[in-house]
Amino acid sequence: MTRPLRNASYASGAWHRHEQHFSPLGGLVAHALDRHRAAAPDDGLVLARISYDILGRLALDECEIEVETVRPGRTIQLLEAVVRIADRPVVTARAWYLARLDTAEAAGGPADRLTPPEALAPWPMTEVWSGGYIASLDVRPVAPPRPGRATAWISTPLELVAGVPVSPLASCLALVDTANGIAVRQPPGAWMFPNVDLTVHLHRQPHGSWTGLDTTVTFGPTGQGLTSTVLHDVDGPVGQAQQILTVRPQPGT
Repeated sequence: MTRPLRNASYASGAWHRHEQHFSPLGGLVAHALDRHRAAAPDDGLVLARISYDILGRLALDECEIEVETVRPGRTIQLLEAVVRIADRPVVTARAWYLARLDTAEAAGGPADRLTPPEALAPWPMTEVWSGGYIASLDVRPVAPPRPGRATAWISTPLELVAGVPVSPLASCLALVDTANGIAVRQPPGAWMFPNVDLTVHLHRQPHGSWTGLDTTVTFGPTGQGLTSTVLHDVDGPVGQAQQILTVRPQPGT
């Protein structure tokens, strides 16, 4: 699958304007996985975990995504996707799918809902971050962000793939990587803290156009950091996301 860039400015990254933000690409990988599974008979499986490894710089260019079934099965299935830009692998992803069953009788866990987005005021993330992707977002914080801690709703009016319907799951995963930017612990002009991976675990399939990010950012003393997020839709928590960070001073600071 090859993506024609609808408008490169909408995908440009926060750390460098000539690179693309990973968030839309993560959603595009999910869309490629959906298309791969749609070619097979409906087996009732749902995504339970997806783990992305970011192998290098994401040039602002067309990409090719190849998907294969690593572990076929009727109740458990594993898919793998490789993203290439200019014939070079830049992202690998593995996705576990599990059987959809009626387990409502046994269901339980935290169920607190966030304040709905329509009751909140927008926050311009462009005050902290540059890049066309960030500028394209509608961000509604539940409370004023603090260093290393923020809870916010995120949505976008843009299509993930121009003129092509995508699943609510792909739309959600196209926003999750934003978590590392909503709760900055140190100013990005003085420190770099890009993530090299993103892992999402889901206990329920998300729906709707808003993704809620309840995020905590931790920096360790030896150059590593961790962004941890509880993911929400308007009905409550749907899962969790983790991002490992490489933390370093900006050159010249």
